[in-house]
Amino acid sequence: MGVGYERKRGEYGAPIIEEKWAKLINISDKNVFNGVRMDSLGGIAMFVQVADSGSFSATGRLLGLSSSAVGKSVARMEARLGARLFQRSTRHLALTAEGEKFLQRCKRILAEVEAAERELGESGGAPSGRLRISLPRYSGLFEAAIAAFMQAYPAIELDLDFSDAMVNIVSDGFDAAVRTGELADSSLMRRKLCTFRRLLVASPAYLARHGRPADGAALLGHARLDYRFPATGRLEQWPLMDEAAQPAPGMVCNSVEMRVFLAVQGQGVAYLPAFAVQRELAAGQLVSLLDEHTQARTAFWLLWPASRHLPPRLRVFIDFLVQQLQDQTFGAMP
Repeated sequence: MGVGYERKRGEYGAPIIEEKWAKLINISDKNVFNGVRMDSLGGIAMFVQVADSGSFSATGRLLGLSSSAVGKSVARMEARLGARLFQRSTRHLALTAEGEKFLQRCKRILAEVEAAERELGESGGAPSGRLRISLPRYSGLFEAAIAAFMQAYPAIELDLDFSDAMVNIVSDGFDAAVRTGELADSSLMRRKLCTFRRLLVASPAYLARHGRPADGAALLGHARLDYRFPATGRLEQWPLMDEAAQPAPGMVCNSVEMRVFLAVQGQGVAYLPAFAVQRELAAGQLVSLLDEHTQARTAFWLLWPASRHLPPRLRVFIDFLVQQLQDQTFGAMP
């Protein structure tokens, strides 16, 4: 994960370079062939576009330049740096290890420039502009907070992407993301939103047919509605059992909603976030099992790129979401 900048996608699946970056490049075939040195920021913008599009020709089409012009511009940058940024073949263009490191730095530089421009443009007025946010696929926890934010800040446009997969805030072009788990990228900032328990649940009808498990060993004899992590492909481990004692999975999916539905329909026992089954528990459609063994808490974190120039629209989003959700615990024992 890392910092990103706002991008659109073109015909070839590559990001269309922002108009401001196209102006920074400020290059023509003529001055390329004459060997005129590009300004540093323009060179950075050109390099990032080539890395994202995957070829000189695709970059040339996006910018209205020849493939040769783009290639020579990158070659001059490599000469100035004294390092090869791309491995080239007749059909393939790939970043070297040095190119990968340089790309991350370059994107942070462009993001800082964009943030500074927006901060100056937004000073003195209400926060505005677009925010691209990655949220967990199950949206039930955030709907009310998002709706309240839209009402409070109508000039801010939200682009919400729901996914449980790991995202790279740099290369995927997000302004912020909400995720659980440990923070692996030290370049990100974070604030805690809320915590929740996971509960073992089943329907009264299912328990009437199969009995209520008294301990972890008894779970081995029950039908299991399992969750597979998108990032790793591994099944979620249930409480009370080590991996060697895990029962053979029954139905496996990566959808919270589907497992809630099947549990209500009496198809088995599910291990689900407490906030996802609050209504079903209150209505008596589901019953929680072995509560004394499911007390572990998991936190949701709001992550965003570290920056000296945080755009006002992102700053107010962070503060608003924290205010709405902070210190809440879903599934707390009465």
